[in-house]
Amino acid sequence: MKAKKTLALSLALAMLLALSGCTSGGKSSSSHSSTASSSSSKASSSSAASSFAGESSILSDLESRLESGLESMDESASPTMSTDFAEIGALSGEALGWGPGGPVDSENRSQGAIAYQEKYGKYDAYFIAPSSEKIYLTFDEGYENGYTADILDTLKEKGVHAVFFVTLPYAKEQPELVQRMIEEGHTVGNHSNKHITYPSLSLEEAKEDLMSLHQYMLDTYQYKMTVFRFPEGNFSEQTLAMVQSCGYKSLFWSFAYKDWYVDQQPDPSDALSSMLNKAHPGAIYLLHAVSSTNAQVLGDFIDGMREKGYVFSDFA
Repeated sequence: MKAKKTLALSLALAMLLALSGCTSGGKSSSSHSSTASSSSSKASSSSAASSFAGESSILSDLESRLESGLESMDESASPTMSTDFAEIGALSGEALGWGPGGPVDSENRSQGAIAYQEKYGKYDAYFIAPSSEKIYLTFDEGYENGYTADILDTLKEKGVHAVFFVTLPYAKEQPELVQRMIEEGHTVGNHSNKHITYPSLSLEEAKEDLMSLHQYMLDTYQYKMTVFRFPEGNFSEQTLAMVQSCGYKSLFWSFAYKDWYVDQQPDPSDALSSMLNKAHPGAIYLLHAVSSTNAQVLGDFIDGMREKGYVFSDFA
């Protein structure tokens, strides 16, 4: 865009100089006509003045058109993100919850996740990934409980990348951990500002909540978020469309277990067995980083999944 502006200004300058040269040349020719009469000189001066006035008008018009054109170029070069609330508002606002329990298919894949994927995938929502050996590891970060550094250490040791969904308070209170996530190649996802269920908000309020963390990450970490996880997994068709309109993919999950009660942590052996036994192609694992159990079994879980032939992949 800067190149286009420079070219436009250069062309305009050339035209200005050319017109100026024509006017100067006219005056020079007139001054060298020594045999002209006085009346002829007056007529010539009047003609030159008229010509100069006309050229000035042309130049003024040219400058006006140029400024207008450059403004248009600026506007087209900097598109703003907009949400058509009228169109999105025509969609269903029914609040829906998500949990992958229930029957599974022959590949151990949740039938509920498959059904939701087929229904809502058009909004860039992911409840389960395509059936393949690729699986995805995600962590929710509502607050810090002292285990995220250990989790990052294990992931680095095993060569695995994960998605860490942070809230705005977490991003503000844990800058060193967030910066480490970014530097070590993990995806930092948007888990909202206030962790309020979006269907309970107006579309305008939900978008404001979403974009407040988005803008903070841009300003503070120079990091652009592109993946969102709905607080508590509660969503509506309207909020899915709104999140998509803001340039985000909505990442749900196809495996989770009750790991978030810090004072009621599951037995590590039982937790590891559940995580391995419920493995399935295209799995999206939701774990909470506040869990001491998750920090303890993560390395064995990664090893066990690889032994089963699965590959931990980056979500993009």
